[in-house]
Amino acid sequence: MDQATAPSRPNGLNHLVINVRNMAETHAFWTAMLGFQKVGEFAMRDPSGMQRKMQFYSGDHGNGTLNHHDIAFIEEGKFLTAIGHIAIGFPDRESWLRQIAFLQASGVKFDRRVEHGMTHSLYIRDPNGYSVELLYELPRAVWAGNIHAALNHYVALPTEGPAALEDRAEGYPVFAAP
Repeated sequence: MDQATAPSRPNGLNHLVINVRNMAETHAFWTAMLGFQKVGEFAMRDPSGMQRKMQFYSGDHGNGTLNHHDIAFIEEGKFLTAIGHIAIGFPDRESWLRQIAFLQASGVKFDRRVEHGMTHSLYIRDPNGYSVELLYELPRAVWAGNIHAALNHYVALPTEGPAALEDRAEGYPVFAAP
């Protein structure tokens, strides 16, 4: 398949980020009522300077194994849409690289390129304005020792030109147990 003329097939939905009005109420519902476990949180300032907090949750993935996150919530107070972003996973680094090359060749604007502690990600917008994260997961051994630290690892990368298609294949930081 020519990487510049056809998309790669994703392996499905990886996680969903939902905007919420009240983080404490949301946390209580998703843990006490639905059984998810909080695995980390992240505080950031948006472009307007407002402090925003994200919390990340995992279901049980067998024998008590946790994921870096299946669902995350970001406290917005008031929000325009309930969806923060939709994350689509690719089965491997190569198919993800083919996909981002295809998107760039097709003229799709890259909003953000990021090395997270558990994924390498590209953020784009769909025609409705929804943020879509396209990602591939790093090996579990990289992030499973300290999910919280991996969730807080963020390296911004170029979004234009050939540099937007570069991705390191090794030398990831390994997040050991605290």
